[in-house]
Amino acid sequence: MKLLTVNKPPIQSDTVLPVWKPAGWTSFDVVNKIRRVTRIRKVGHAGTLDPFATGILLICLGRATKQVNQLMNLEKEYEAVIELGKETDTLDPEGTVVAEQPVPPISEERVKAVLQQFVGEIEQEIPAFSAAKFQGKRLYKMARKGQETPKLFKTVHIYSLELLAFKPPELTVRTVCGRGTYVRALARDIARALGTVGYVKELVRTRVGPYTRQDAYTIEEIVAQVQKEPLKES
Repeated sequence: MKLLTVNKPPIQSDTVLPVWKPAGWTSFDVVNKIRRVTRIRKVGHAGTLDPFATGILLICLGRATKQVNQLMNLEKEYEAVIELGKETDTLDPEGTVVAEQPVPPISEERVKAVLQQFVGEIEQEIPAFSAAKFQGKRLYKMARKGQETPKLFKTVHIYSLELLAFKPPELTVRTVCGRGTYVRALARDIARALGTVGYVKELVRTRVGPYTRQDAYTIEEIVAQVQKEPLKES
């Protein structure tokens, strides 16, 4: 069988570079690392990924930073493992468990039916641990100080929501969604619709617009290639 050749975009100045963000790194960690390695001053990203998450992060170099807002409008695809029965304050594995409820008997058909309720234009309650602002203050900064955070809502678009696996108390879903969607909030709301609580245990961004896993460079690949062929800022 003939193997297909994966054509990654070249690493050069003034380009959009899809990077596979590792777990434990913030999006700004990736930006700062690439800025140091490439020695290009203008480096930005198009769409934050939470530190615990992995997957596609679009990095813009040089003049490509002018495309950031346009790139953020691209649809995104995620695969998420949701653990039912527990909810953390951050709605992810880095938080503290703040609620526990029994997981009722749920059939796979019931899960699929609930997922379809979230397809389309929906209202999401923004997580307390998020970068959203209220009266000029970041919600996550208020939450970290133990301050009460207001309930803020936003409209997002879920294009598709598919069940990949269901092994109680965990279910794995794939979603394609629009700009600004909080997958952590989606997981919380799915769990509540199933009669319990839940949080995102694992999260992978598998695609941003036309950029897929096959297009993405690891941090190690970028370092190796730039060391071999240094970039020149235009």
